[in-house]
Amino acid sequence: MLVIHVSVECFPLAKVGGLADVLGALPRYQRKFGVDAWVVSPFYDKPFTQDRSLSLIHEGDFMQGSEHLRYEVLKEEGDPLGFPLYLIRIPGKLDREEVYCYPDEAEQWIAFQHAFLHWMKSAEIMPDVVNCHDHHVGLLPFFMRHSLEYKGFSEVKTLFTIHNGQYQGWMNWNKGILLPKFDTWKWGLLDWAGVINPFAAAIKCCDAFSTVSEGYLQELFEQANGLEDLIQAEQAKGYGIVNGIDDLYWNPELDTLIDKTYRRSTVKSGKKTNKKEFCERYKIDSTVPLLAFIGRFALEKGADLLPQILEHIFTNQDNKISIFILGSGDERIQESLSALLDRYEDRFAVFFGYNETLAHQVYAAADLLLMPSRVEPCGLNQLYAMKYGTIPIVRKIGGLKDTVLDITEDGGYGFVFLNAEVNEATEAVERALQVIEDPKALHKIRQREMELDFSWDKSAQQYIKLYNQL
Repeated sequence: MLVIHVSVECFPLAKVGGLADVLGALPRYQRKFGVDAWVVSPFYDKPFTQDRSLSLIHEGDFMQGSEHLRYEVLKEEGDPLGFPLYLIRIPGKLDREEVYCYPDEAEQWIAFQHAFLHWMKSAEIMPDVVNCHDHHVGLLPFFMRHSLEYKGFSEVKTLFTIHNGQYQGWMNWNKGILLPKFDTWKWGLLDWAGVINPFAAAIKCCDAFSTVSEGYLQELFEQANGLEDLIQAEQAKGYGIVNGIDDLYWNPELDTLIDKTYRRSTVKSGKKTNKKEFCERYKIDSTVPLLAFIGRFALEKGADLLPQILEHIFTNQDNKISIFILGSGDERIQESLSALLDRYEDRFAVFFGYNETLAHQVYAAADLLLMPSRVEPCGLNQLYAMKYGTIPIVRKIGGLKDTVLDITEDGGYGFVFLNAEVNEATEAVERALQVIEDPKALHKIRQREMELDFSWDKSAQQYIKLYNQL
């Protein structure tokens, strides 16, 4: 079975969020179970493409509106990622440094999808399943069924995987002239609320859609940024498959990025060493519990709550704690966090930006990880944390409620709160601090969570089962 994953992110090529981590691991695990899985992504002018050996395997051209576009398909030689990676380069459109935030993003993604299908047709490649990831490639199911040039792919099955339903790729109908010629009687499949909505088009035209957790699938029926009625109407096509993690890359026993490797049996000494080295580098107290936050400074991540949460925690004299934050985004949140640095310099440190090596070191050093998310389709940070013996403190939402069981439950290993509010998050942190005061309780929770299996093996097989059903 040939399955082609189409996505604008893939680790280590280009990473902005969890989408990249999924694409960098899922295909490799699917190949482990006998599926011929590829990844097709845009070309980016990044260190990855500058350092890797890429072979030109195809060239072509097409018209996008009145613009003549030439494209190249490049393949990474030797498949070092464990799966074939193909990159589509279009001068002036798909050859830039960043993934997002360009004013002509709609034109970029239309060109990417058009070039993908043009290559497939020209090279006579007929996949069994095209797995489209998020709205950036949400027009593919429509093109494959209703564009005049690519109807030869109408029998190819399509799965649309939703990593974040808040972003839908809306574009004005004046962009319609840029699409490959299609049966105009089908224009309604592209439309939602008077604009072209690639996300909605994908839901309407795909053979099935999946979300990255069962909990998030249920939430989309009630909160899908305007598409609730559509998703309810198409719910028979919906499946929830929780993300996994790459347990070769995110594994404290094998991790060359942390100060000292450790396993479940040596977690106490391993974390102690990593925490001591880490806290010395950032000049914060290593003798008290270390709480961390890793993520974008965005409302959906609950990052706007962080300054107040920290203020509440630090002003309570009973709380003995150090806090480290790794993230970037909203400048107002950054400014609020910066204002706290001078006041709590021996207990609080921040790294503004994202650094992959540092993220590994934080998971290895921290005792607790806070995720006060308003929206969390799956969440990978809590899975990484538990793999490293770091206890998650999470809001009961999306994939967080599917993967973290509160300590009060039988077999529980985390701390869960209901609402994205400062008081509830603070109370959950303080509850965690009280529990882990007892070294035996702390060790027991670490042992329990590190024993959990969140590898891609199970999830990859669920995807394969769904492909076979299609």
